[in-house]
Amino acid sequence: MMVSTMEPENVLVFGSMPKTQMIQSSHLVCSNFSRLTNASVFYSSSPLTMMLPLLLLQLSLGSAAILVTFYLLRPFGLPLMLAQVLGGVLLGPSLLCRIPGLLNMIFPIRSFLLMDVVSTMGFMFYFFLVGVQTDIWLLKKITKKSFAIGFFSVAVPMILTLGMSLLWMRFNVNPNEKKKVDSLPEIAKAESLVSFQIVSYYLSELRVINSEIGRVALCSSMVSTLCSTCVVTSNILWNQSKDDLSRFFQSICYGIIFASLVCCILGPLLLWEMKHTLGGQPLKQGNLVVLFIAVLMSGFWGHSFGLNIYFGPLLFGLIIPSGPPLGSALVEKLDVITNWVLMPLFFVKFGLAVDIFALSLKTYFKVQFFALLGAFGKFLGASLCALSCQMPQRDAIVLGFFMTFQGVIELDLFRLMKRKQIIGDEAFSAMCLTALIGSGVVALVVPCFYDPSKRYEGYYGRTLAHSRHNSELRVLVCIHEEQNVPSAINVLATLKPTKQSPIAVYMLHMVELMGSATPLLMRQKRPKKLSTTTRGSAPIIDAFKIFEENHDGLVSVSPFISVSPPQTMHEDVFQIALEKGTSLVIIPFYKKFHVGGAVYMNKRSLKIANQNVLDQAPCSVAILVDRGTLKTLHAIWAGWSSSEVAVIFLGGADDQEALALAAKMTGCQNINLTLIRIIYDGDFPDKYMEGIRNDNESLGQFQTNISGNTCAKYWEEVAKDGPGTASVLRTLENQYDIIVVGRRHYDTFPLLSGLTESNENKELGVIGDMLASSDFLGNTTILVVQQHTDNSHGE
Repeated sequence: MMVSTMEPENVLVFGSMPKTQMIQSSHLVCSNFSRLTNASVFYSSSPLTMMLPLLLLQLSLGSAAILVTFYLLRPFGLPLMLAQVLGGVLLGPSLLCRIPGLLNMIFPIRSFLLMDVVSTMGFMFYFFLVGVQTDIWLLKKITKKSFAIGFFSVAVPMILTLGMSLLWMRFNVNPNEKKKVDSLPEIAKAESLVSFQIVSYYLSELRVINSEIGRVALCSSMVSTLCSTCVVTSNILWNQSKDDLSRFFQSICYGIIFASLVCCILGPLLLWEMKHTLGGQPLKQGNLVVLFIAVLMSGFWGHSFGLNIYFGPLLFGLIIPSGPPLGSALVEKLDVITNWVLMPLFFVKFGLAVDIFALSLKTYFKVQFFALLGAFGKFLGASLCALSCQMPQRDAIVLGFFMTFQGVIELDLFRLMKRKQIIGDEAFSAMCLTALIGSGVVALVVPCFYDPSKRYEGYYGRTLAHSRHNSELRVLVCIHEEQNVPSAINVLATLKPTKQSPIAVYMLHMVELMGSATPLLMRQKRPKKLSTTTRGSAPIIDAFKIFEENHDGLVSVSPFISVSPPQTMHEDVFQIALEKGTSLVIIPFYKKFHVGGAVYMNKRSLKIANQNVLDQAPCSVAILVDRGTLKTLHAIWAGWSSSEVAVIFLGGADDQEALALAAKMTGCQNINLTLIRIIYDGDFPDKYMEGIRNDNESLGQFQTNISGNTCAKYWEEVAKDGPGTASVLRTLENQYDIIVVGRRHYDTFPLLSGLTESNENKELGVIGDMLASSDFLGNTTILVVQQHTDNSHGE
């Protein structure tokens, strides 16, 4: 038998519910640990009388409720965090537990001991992950503009809400409501705070974290969080010290001493040990166990110093470098078990304390008024300050919305205020309900006001076909990993740089963001000074720099590094493409094929990035399908060996763009180019006639350009349908090193009849997919070209 001291809100909220069994003391609960797992339905005993089976049922119900809620909200574009909060509320007395007898059966008072332990453990690791994913070096990027926006996003709502609460207190004439009115200043402070982690989470979920306004919002919310932390910490410590100034400063000193121990001794020792133990290798199981123990001990020592038990894990997480390799590995190992196994109990426990039916309309509207006033203050402070900094009006409005988001951090603050009896049960339920509704509404409204892709709609005509003949060719080459480098450089080597038409290569190494809440886009000039997050880019940059040096000033290479989620990687691609005026973006295909056409690597996360680039790119795009390395790199660069290139032409704007790319290769003496046109054996419908005239003009110009060039050939093949086209393609068996094709062709094109049904990789088009997955092309590299046209967006 064990006696547990419970948190007041966990027990008192049950005391107010009907048909709830309570003991005499509202702070003591008796738990029999001799009855953990012995019950069985086969012995006429209910497993729910045992603590461990009951805990497993609670965990399952919590995770299932959140999962169901998440799938119900996903069509509306609402993020997981809202589903977690709503799932916990729906399991509580607001819905499910209103069923008679269900509350005492599934969530009896005696089960709260284990629920407290498990949920506290989950929230400790949640705060640790918050710290790990927070890039403290973002402080170096704070400008005067972002500092002003962040400061006034807290100062303006604080002035408005505190001023209104003091006026309310002054004119309150009802003595029965004195306690409720006295809590208004604390409610005003809580509704005025901004959390960096919550803002960055919603920015990532709304897929705007890589946009210009997203970067401003990140830096501004970091400033707001520092201001909010000062307000919250001083307020909590002052309440704990019971207005004793000496105890207040004593608590601050304890906090400083503990932070110094963690940041100056524990953290550096562990990181030094990891660095020397790993030596650049992936994180080992033993290292992870040591870090997990350190998380638990940081919570223990923080609590021993009289601080909140979550402060230690948060501080320890902050000193761990975000992103790869350490931060990414920790997030990968902890994310699922924390968010889907441990944290659901926190949301269940939170939901059990929220009863919307016990909430009076008067209290709700009072809290709602202050919540709206606080949100309006954040919106006003951020928007007006952004407008004064010459930010566009629409962007300033959206930035104001971003700063109003609330989430788990705010909910835990409300819970802490309730536990300290700063606010009552009704005010707590009203604040939680208001935060849930407010964040949900803003998450729905923001996409209506702001769509990052729309800023690319005015950029048309950025194609190879429409570029001037003797002008600099600007190409953006995207690299996901080192294996993409040989094929990408081989394609660049087939182009013809001259003094009149040099090549400017903008190389973008795209690193998937894991273990950090802050995306990164940087131009890298000195590979030797790369950070731990971008250290893997050094070999890639070196390879492109060698390629540049081998072309005697005719090729310039500018390397960039992007660390971002796959959902928003395209934002960095578009930003560079627009700033540098590129005519072509080359991106590697997310699948890799064996020589026989079988897939041996499939990075599904990168499929999102590829599709976004195809849908919204402000210039033409070429997808590079790697089926094996060509000849040695230096042999092609120096012209020691020749390369065979084929262009497949059926018709359409994309094939014309592929032809324009092939025209850039005709001047290389070591490149043998073959243009193969597949002609339909029949009469075309009238709707194709204009397109065919454009095809003939492009082909005629190309034939004129290659006349007299012994390294370029042109021939025609005739086909009646899709199978005939496939037969022509099979004649290319092992003849070419690179094959260039267009991605899209005419709708219901006879030459593709019967082939579209088997098109598995829509990003490559029908012909590109056939060639990529074929078993007759050996290690041929496939380049699938899409021309940028007026209807590219959203196609």
